[in-house]
Amino acid sequence: MQRIRQVISNMIQTTPIELDNLLKNAVVKTYARRELLSQPHLIPNDIFFINRGIIRVTITDKGGTEHTIHFALENQFIADYASFLQRMPSHYRLQALEETEVVILPRAAIEWGYQEMREGEKLGRLIAEFYFVYHDQRIKNMYALTPKERYDAITEVFSDIHNRVPQHMIASYLGITPVHLSRLKRSTLVKV
Repeated sequence: MQRIRQVISNMIQTTPIELDNLLKNAVVKTYARRELLSQPHLIPNDIFFINRGIIRVTITDKGGTEHTIHFALENQFIADYASFLQRMPSHYRLQALEETEVVILPRAAIEWGYQEMREGEKLGRLIAEFYFVYHDQRIKNMYALTPKERYDAITEVFSDIHNRVPQHMIASYLGITPVHLSRLKRSTLVKV
C-alpha cells in the first residue's frame, strides 16, 4: 500500500497514523484481464486506486452498444463517483483491460477519512476536482475538436494507450468507428 500512501501524501498533509486508519480496512486485489470490478444496476460501495494496470469505464446504450467513457491508469482513483456519492445504482461498468492490481477503499474508509482526517475533505475535493476537469475537457473535446485532433490528443491524456488498449476501444472512446481510426492512423503515418 506504499503507492497509495505516497499519492495521498502528495495531495494533502497527513500523518502515518491517519493513513494507517484510512487504509486499515482497505484490501489489495488483483483482477484478471477483462474481469469486472463494478457493474451496472448495483450501488457502488468501493473506490479503487490503481497500483498497476488499466481500467476501462463503459456504458451500454438502449440499443446494446457499449461505449468507452474513460480509461484509468496507475496512481489514479476510479469509481462511478456520482452513483457512489448518491448511493444510487451504477450506470457504468469498470473492467480491467490487463492484469490490474488495485487498492479497494470501502465506503466506511472514505467516510472515516472525511470525518476524521485533518485534510480528508480536501482529499475528496481534490479527487473530485480532477475528475470534474477531466470530464469537462472530454465533453469540450468531443464537440469542439475533430476526430483527428481527438486522436492526436489521446496520448497526452493516456500515455502509451496505443500499446495497452485494443484499437476498437480507443475508437469507441474517441467517438468514431474502428475503420475511421485506421484511416486516421494511416494519415498520421503518411505525414511523418
